[in-house]
Amino acid sequence: MTSLFDPLQLGDIVLANRVVMAPLTRDRAAAGRVPHALNALYYEQRADPVTGAGLIISEGTQVSALGQGYLDTPGIYSPEQVAGWKQVTDAVHAKGGKIVAQIWHVGRISHTSLLPAGEQPVSATAKIANAKTFTPAGFEAVSQPRALRTEEVGQVVDQFRQAARNAVDAGFDGVQVHGANGYLVEQFLRDSCNDRSDRYGGSIENRARFLVEVMAAVCREIGPGRVGLRLSPVTPANDIGQDSDPFALFSHVVKELAKLKFAFIEVVEGATGGPRDFAPFDFAALRQLWGGGWIVNNGFTRKMALETVASGLADAVSFGKPFISNPDLTQRLREGAELAAWNQKTFYGGGAQGYTDYPALAG
Repeated sequence: MTSLFDPLQLGDIVLANRVVMAPLTRDRAAAGRVPHALNALYYEQRADPVTGAGLIISEGTQVSALGQGYLDTPGIYSPEQVAGWKQVTDAVHAKGGKIVAQIWHVGRISHTSLLPAGEQPVSATAKIANAKTFTPAGFEAVSQPRALRTEEVGQVVDQFRQAARNAVDAGFDGVQVHGANGYLVEQFLRDSCNDRSDRYGGSIENRARFLVEVMAAVCREIGPGRVGLRLSPVTPANDIGQDSDPFALFSHVVKELAKLKFAFIEVVEGATGGPRDFAPFDFAALRQLWGGGWIVNNGFTRKMALETVASGLADAVSFGKPFISNPDLTQRLREGAELAAWNQKTFYGGGAQGYTDYPALAG
């Protein structure tokens, strides 16, 4: 029987255990959206292959200046950002850990104060989201987006491709494309948001086209064995709204992407950070359409995680907030030790407090 603590191979990436650190926005990049020494320490603390994550998925890192949606989130489009991330990957690898970069574009979940002067957010649509984001002034309503022109969509695809190359140059073991939580990819995927009439709108095939093109470009650039994807078929995050037929949409997506044979898909089951039974969806049936690694996420307890891996329903389980306050989460799960509580007030922005000062069991 497979254990949560057994090794796992995801494509070209070999994991020491099946406890994955989920991507977590922490808003602590330096000027220029550059990762720095404090970020390196944070990831290093969670990288030990015995006590920490078998795989770390980095916080979302934007593929372009126009892809940013929150204050002080890191990018991966400038030489300075690549050099900053190299500090992080070096620290993780020195501990024996594995780390992939989550590359993202927030689309309409942004604010003009975070973007290049004179620019507004871009999306599949010009419809504004009923959502807020973290700006220099605090939490503010997102700005009015504009719909990407058809000829611009390919430029964004290329930004994802270049971000994947930059991630490998920065020493990452691979990348995960952020296709979840109401950001740009889902703004194309779901008919609750996508109101386009060109080749990227209308039918399921057309709405999935942007994601399929992104994944194909990334796989060509760095090889499919180092590529992953995050999906969230029914989450209401960031005012995305339910698709009219979620299973038809995401079964088409997974079947199309299975042709690329990349390393893994991570699936948020239910509402991101909320109820797992938010909306009906047959996640087990979706998994049957995919031949690669399958990671599940959202509200998993120790018991649930152990049973899910042992039963073969997933190859690994990713944990978000528990990894914030438990840098040695895998050790605690293995031993059945109590988990430390997190301080939600220090999730976003700030310095070491609530970031690198959570103690491990031994100290």
